[in-house]
Amino acid sequence: MTKTLHIEEIASCPDYRRLHSIAGVSVELRYASANNFASRDLYGDFDCAWLHRDAAAALELGIAWLQRQRPELQVLILDALRPQRVQQQLWDVLADTPLQMYLADPQRGSIHSFGMALDLTLIDQSGHELDMGTPFDDLSELSHPALEARFLASGDLTSTQVANRQLLRAMMDMAGFHGISTEWWHFDCGDRHKVRAEYLRIL
Repeated sequence: MTKTLHIEEIASCPDYRRLHSIAGVSVELRYASANNFASRDLYGDFDCAWLHRDAAAALELGIAWLQRQRPELQVLILDALRPQRVQQQLWDVLADTPLQMYLADPQRGSIHSFGMALDLTLIDQSGHELDMGTPFDDLSELSHPALEARFLASGDLTSTQVANRQLLRAMMDMAGFHGISTEWWHFDCGDRHKVRAEYLRIL
């Protein structure tokens, strides 16, 4: 049976680290604002600026790599820990639409709900996001890493946009994260089956 913890109790759990304890990141949680596909603040009073300590340690490796390769850039975290209650809200927003494919079924559990997934991008020294071809939460095929070659050939993505995505992926791959085929911004830390079986699910 999956072990669970309510988000209201997370500050007392040593398995989790605050995002602001990770050097070299900026934080702008999009689900704590209306700047997301649901167009509303889904976090409200929930404090969701956390990661599991394993994911946080992995991210630090990626940040160190980025600082060596591109010291003028920094990581911007767009989403990290997402309680299952919020995952259910997102699932319900897209109910009975083809767009539900972009979300993990809350019953199975999003890796975000274990604090082992990140949505992120890269920013320059002025705080401007690098051009990735689409904004975060763009639920269209243009966001799909698996289709980048096609969109590059058609001119719908530029070589600079693809190179920016590749840099983000290189950083995360080096740190042990795994991207997915449909969202350039999303990365899971570790094996999904192991995470769902062994880590706390945050409700």
